[in-house]
Amino acid sequence: MKRPYLIGITGGSGSGKTTFLRQLAASFSEDDLCIVSQDDYYHPREKQLQDNKGVKNFDLPSSIDDESFFNDLTKLINGESFIREEYTFNNELAEPELLTIKPAPIIVVEGIFIFHYPKIRNLLNLKVFIHAKEEFKVIRRIKRDREERNYPLDDVLYRYQHHVSPAFDQYTKPYMEISDLIINNHIYFDESLRVLRGFMKDMLREEG
Repeated sequence: MKRPYLIGITGGSGSGKTTFLRQLAASFSEDDLCIVSQDDYYHPREKQLQDNKGVKNFDLPSSIDDESFFNDLTKLINGESFIREEYTFNNELAEPELLTIKPAPIIVVEGIFIFHYPKIRNLLNLKVFIHAKEEFKVIRRIKRDREERNYPLDDVLYRYQHHVSPAFDQYTKPYMEISDLIINNHIYFDESLRVLRGFMKDMLREEG
């Protein structure tokens, strides 16, 4: 079996990764593409570090079980499926699903720290960085965390200022320099989506 082609997609929280991935995935079947999200590898809440005000910090590389993440990606590369419980961001109103992830010729790996972990970064064939202006990221973060994750506004703003933004500067932004494709989300979103989609379809055609 030929090794799958792995595409890593990263960017700051609120940069538009979810929207980009949703539109990208809509053009492919599950037989051609699978997506693995870093979000489903958070350590349990009780294992997360606290800041000096006692607030749990989920925006550190240590907040992710990168060993399990790497092991599951290795299974996909070897043609094996796996089951993972969906992470619901401690939203008591959300019921997590059991996700069955199946191997495919193209595997998209997404998350804010995927380039930071060397073992995961070294698995990737193509590295994509989604860039967005800070004000747009803040707006998206507020909207998502209040509507989808049931977080209060004060909590969202505190975490963005003290956790999210510093983590982006230290653990995500530096890897823009090694990315193969940088997508400017507030100008070239649609064009970049078409380019990447076309590249992936060409690869699948070559696979026959």
